[in-house]
Amino acid sequence: MDKALYISMTGASQTMRAQTVHANNLANASTTGFQADLAQARSMAVYGQGMPSRVYSMTENPGTDFARGQLQQTGNELDMAVRGEGFIAVQAPDGSEAYTRAGDLELTVFGELVTGSGLPVLGNNGPVVLPPFETVEFGEDGTVSVRELGQGAEVLAAIDRIKLVNPEPQDLIKGTDGLLRRRDGADSLADANVQLVSGYLESSNVNVVDSMVEMMSLARSYEMNVKFIQTVQENSEASARLLQIQ
Repeated sequence: MDKALYISMTGASQTMRAQTVHANNLANASTTGFQADLAQARSMAVYGQGMPSRVYSMTENPGTDFARGQLQQTGNELDMAVRGEGFIAVQAPDGSEAYTRAGDLELTVFGELVTGSGLPVLGNNGPVVLPPFETVEFGEDGTVSVRELGQGAEVLAAIDRIKLVNPEPQDLIKGTDGLLRRRDGADSLADANVQLVSGYLESSNVNVVDSMVEMMSLARSYEMNVKFIQTVQENSEASARLLQIQ
């Protein structure tokens, strides 16, 4: 069988993988703080007997697009956006430390500060938990202050400080849960230079138009590879008929 069949087959399958990446980006175009995944194609030489004149294609995810989304004002005192560089530290479901820019925070019935997806927000000594309060304020440095029940309007108590970090982008990797973690598995140190903006949320950084154009281009590439597979099959059948005639 002509080896070109395998070449075109890998082209089609790897194109589908690239489509999956872009489809996931489009699906999260309205997700708070979402950062798009990158996809690129690379040619891989075919090694073995004969001349390495053919190459397989391979789609890979080289990293994450760390461009910042737009800040949108909500007026909700529990909504937080990171100004400039940096991330909010949260506790992942497996107990590890992870990072996100999604600041749609909420309070559980037990006073625990969590993200919109239910992940505990980390402070100086673990998850941030607030006592019963009448009002809550968040400082630019992540300090959480409350006016406890029965206290005067002038009495604010600093309860904790949200852990804000700013590791180097090359040190981070995105998991299947959409959270960022350090490649070495270590926890990042808090960075006092990272600032929060209360009453705002960061939108997704996905460029919908670019992603749609890329999806159409990939669909065309997939069709071309499938057509090539059909052509190889037709050539193989024609060759078999010629051999039968002889």
